[in-house]
Formats: sequence, C-alpha cells, structure tokens
Amino acid sequence: MEKHIVKADGNGAIDVNGQVSPVTYTVSLKQGKGHSYEVDIRLMAPRDWLVQRGFERDAVLVSQSGARIPIYHNGNHHGNGRLDLADTISIELTARDDSCTSEVDRMRKYPEFNGTG
Repeated sequence: MEKHIVKADGNGAIDVNGQVSPVTYTVSLKQGKGHSYEVDIRLMAPRDWLVQRGFERDAVLVSQSGARIPIYHNGNHHGNGRLDLADTISIELTARDDSCTSEVDRMRKYPEFNGTG
C-alpha cells in the first residue's frame, strides 16, 4: 500500500504550444515499492488562456528544478478529453512521476520537498 509522505508547492511555468506563462503547482510525494517514490503533480490553469493557445489535452510543466514534465487534462463531460468553452473556468492538469528510485534522485528532481516534512 502506498504511504503518503508530504505535499509541497512549487513555482514554475506552463508551456502550451510554445507559449509560456508562470504557474504554481502542488507536488505530493508517496513512498512506492522498495526505495522508489511516486510524485503526483497538480496545477490549475485558466480555461480561456489554455483555449486561446490551442490547448487540447496536454502541456508541459517546467518545474522548479527545470525538468520538463508532460501534464494532462483528464477529460471532461464530453468524453473526448479535449478542452472547450463549456468546461469550468479553471482547469486541473495533472501528472504522475514514478521514476525516482532513490532519495538522492527525488531531491534532485523535486527540490520543492527539500526542507519540508
């Protein structure tokens, strides 16, 4: 069973089709299997800003560490996952990273957690 460890906030940028804007996001760290970690990433972005930039399903989060992380809109009531003006004004984008296999790797990729806990 996964164990929730800690949540932290970060400051980065969202890149939608080459158009970049500052963004804040939340990272949640869970102990995975063995010495691995799972990191869930969540941010909210203005629907109209996303639509104006041609967003459909995914974008890139440039995190505090400079990592480029694909983030996704998990779908809507239309069933196709694409964003449109019938969606809520603030859109949740999420990602999951299970590539951290050590504490050192986790600290390098996610400095948001340094000094928390």
